[in-house]
Amino acid sequence: MPESAENLALMRRLDELHLEPLVYGSRRLTAVLQREGWEVNRKRVARLLQLMGVEAVYPRRSLSSPGEGHRIYPYLLEGLEISGPDQVWCSDITYVPMADGFMYLVAVMDWWSRYVLAWELSNSLDSEFCIRAWTAALAGGRQPLIHNPDQGCQFTREAFLDAVESVGVDVSMDGRGRWSDNRFIERLWRSVKQEDIYPQDYADGLTAQRGLAGWFTEYDTQRPHQALGDATPGDWYHNPESYGAKPAAWRWK
Repeated sequence: MPESAENLALMRRLDELHLEPLVYGSRRLTAVLQREGWEVNRKRVARLLQLMGVEAVYPRRSLSSPGEGHRIYPYLLEGLEISGPDQVWCSDITYVPMADGFMYLVAVMDWWSRYVLAWELSNSLDSEFCIRAWTAALAGGRQPLIHNPDQGCQFTREAFLDAVESVGVDVSMDGRGRWSDNRFIERLWRSVKQEDIYPQDYADGLTAQRGLAGWFTEYDTQRPHQALGDATPGDWYHNPESYGAKPAAWRWK
């Protein structure tokens, strides 16, 4: 059954709160919403967050027990110096509010350059559109040594993991909830929502697909990043040696 207009408005507000620097769990989000005048309880907030695929950004107590049909892999970024493209790719999913509903957006990003290799929209939160994005990223003729996805169940299902491992890419996961590993893609979500998705308030998936295609092209090829010596993600990913300086190598602890 489709969500009510009130629930869609509430989900959009939850999404806006999720983009802010301080992100809370369902209890504190409920308190924030109640102070803003929303008539909500924690159970309702938790249900909508689950529907959105949103998880508050804080270390969780344990992710070591996979659900049925899911696999857990060792964490491979410990002490790893990331100093060039195609060493580590990352993936994540975000909720996309629309005028009369919502969709989900997945992206595959090169960790070092912040270059978005591929993205996909879907009206269901499953593994299939994640596999399509992964396949599209590989279509460029390059692949990473390691893929470090979000801990969402879409990325721990057999079908997705088989798609990654079948091309010889190692999968990195961590049972301690290292939410900070995907912080660059979290910044990507903040930018695309504040600059495109929220202002455009897309009416349907086709319109969103067209609009986002333009935004991601501009992000990859025209937007300079200070951390990249004022080059674009595409500059660093495709031809970093032309820019004289490289971003500082990243070493995970």
